[in-house]
Amino acid sequence: MRYYNMWQILDRMTPDAWGAANRVYPAHTGVPGPRNPELTPYMIPWTRVLGCGSYVRAVIACGAQMGKTDGMLDVIGERMDCKAAPIIYVGPTKEFCIDQFEPRLMGLFEESRTLGAKVLFGKRMKKTRKLVSGVPVRLAHAGSSTALKSDPAALALVDEYDGMMKNIAGQGDPLGLVEARGFTFADFVTGISSTPTIGAVECDEPDHASGLIFWRQSHPDDIKSPIWRLFQEGTRHHWAWQCPHCEGYFIPRMNLLSWRQPKSEREVISPAEAGRTAYVECPRCHQHIRDSHKADMNATGLMVAPGQSISQTGEISGAPPDSSTASFWVSGLCSPFRTFGQRAEDLVTALNGGDGDTIQTIVNSRFGECYLNRGGDAPDWAEVKSHQGIYERGTVPDSVIHLVLTVDVQKNRLVWLARGWGARGESWLIDHGEFWGETMHEGVWEDLADFIKEPIDGMDFKLVLIDSGFRPGKKTEMPINRINEFCRVHQSFVRPTKGSSHVMRTPIIKSRIELNKKGVGAKYGLELIRLDTDRWKSYVHEKVRWPDESKGGWHLFDGVADDYCRQIVSESRVELDSGKVEWTRRNKENHFLDCEAMQGAASHMLNMQRMRERDPAERSSAPSPPPPSEGTTKTELVTTATQGKNQGPKRRPNISSMLPK
Repeated sequence: MRYYNMWQILDRMTPDAWGAANRVYPAHTGVPGPRNPELTPYMIPWTRVLGCGSYVRAVIACGAQMGKTDGMLDVIGERMDCKAAPIIYVGPTKEFCIDQFEPRLMGLFEESRTLGAKVLFGKRMKKTRKLVSGVPVRLAHAGSSTALKSDPAALALVDEYDGMMKNIAGQGDPLGLVEARGFTFADFVTGISSTPTIGAVECDEPDHASGLIFWRQSHPDDIKSPIWRLFQEGTRHHWAWQCPHCEGYFIPRMNLLSWRQPKSEREVISPAEAGRTAYVECPRCHQHIRDSHKADMNATGLMVAPGQSISQTGEISGAPPDSSTASFWVSGLCSPFRTFGQRAEDLVTALNGGDGDTIQTIVNSRFGECYLNRGGDAPDWAEVKSHQGIYERGTVPDSVIHLVLTVDVQKNRLVWLARGWGARGESWLIDHGEFWGETMHEGVWEDLADFIKEPIDGMDFKLVLIDSGFRPGKKTEMPINRINEFCRVHQSFVRPTKGSSHVMRTPIIKSRIELNKKGVGAKYGLELIRLDTDRWKSYVHEKVRWPDESKGGWHLFDGVADDYCRQIVSESRVELDSGKVEWTRRNKENHFLDCEAMQGAASHMLNMQRMRERDPAERSSAPSPPPPSEGTTKTELVTTATQGKNQGPKRRPNISSMLPK
């Protein structure tokens, strides 16, 4: 029997190589025998970054029970066996550390003969502090600031980061407290792992280098999951599979999991049926991929980041995004411990139950993806874009009766949208844009004043609504309310609006802002339009699903931008158990949705739903101006051409070209 000295120094190895060479699982474990890191190859890149210390942080977001704990144990074992240094492991709770991780750590010492010989047993061995070659491995939990600030460390491992408190005893984020322990070690690195929780995350367009579809970077305000925020800050590596049919690489995720579709509207697919017929569809060739292919796809799988490309032979070229954080994401579909059928059965069971918390648990833990309760009623942005028509931007179709402008006020700009309204509530998006400038100052409002006075394609604005929910500037700095002041100057057709967070008895309520001495609305005071937010945002989403050929159609100009379409579906309607309705943001930018909601309210104010169709003869019955006589001056010509209500000012092809760049 070979004797292992507790002070013996071994050559450095990668954590996965050390685990394969030194760890042997006992018979009572799920996979007894020598440790095989290739069973979960997607964990190897993350553990190697922790072993080499080339990055300050190594982050991995994935589903539950995917092998990340064994990866952490490989990292701990290799470091303490080959180059012992203080290590701190941080779990979400004290019970998690003692009841779950501590037995696994003791199992690591038993599985490796070289490492087990270096462990000091006896009175100095504690539940939360182990000594290996005289060097401590401390177990701490996120509820104790004292434990997180106790000892210096060369390596920190933070497990289930999303389950930790944001602020510990008023002393800050647990990650910040942990990383402060490594200031005295030049090669200090932090490994962070967790199952993601809540966030508005969508797929990006296919990457220009690899053709892969990565997760789009969302605004931090739209992400509540701490691990996903860290993932976005890093290199954003995704685990990619090679399709067994077309041999092209793709990134597996929940939306690629499918099962047999019902043969009729009455047929309901049971969870068991979904499990029996489950498969993953390749987004490139659309062939069905079965569980029998998973082991081979994991064996040839690769971690790839945006900007990198993959050759047919599996070679990666190009550099990942520049960051001091190496971040990785793995879909729960890649787990060798659960089949596609089991994932499908769990998902269908949760969806049939309809409970949001249960669905979130499945999405987070089974698939490793962020969850956002979309209310089941928000359309997709592609549905919005399907309404684009054949008319050009900046032109007013003949069927338009009234032109309405709505404005959303931000701190540094005014976001505007012009829509034309016709009979039976049919409408056409004419144009949209932004006036940039600090809205507490007068300049940007002068731009808006000039804009509303100039017709679009020969038609004046009938009504202008401005959202006054945001007040530019503090009252102490700017006693004048710029929005109210602007509406007062143009009060013949400009009104301030304000959305209500509660359901209103009527969708629109008009009130006077200024009061007289008796506390009653002043006769000539400024009129405020109160809007039922839920009613008018729901109206917009209803119109998105409205058939274009039906009366009351909702149309967009040809070539409408994707950003506009995404903003229209940037919020989802959610009905809470209490009966209250909330609109949850999926993306930070939602200004055009707010503008379109005000457009819906404007159509109600103008009674467009009851407006009859105009006879074409009415639109063309106005007499044309007489031709200029010889000797007519330029001034007289302009005056003659602009006389009369029906003639309208000179047309312009596109108002977007006149806006400040």
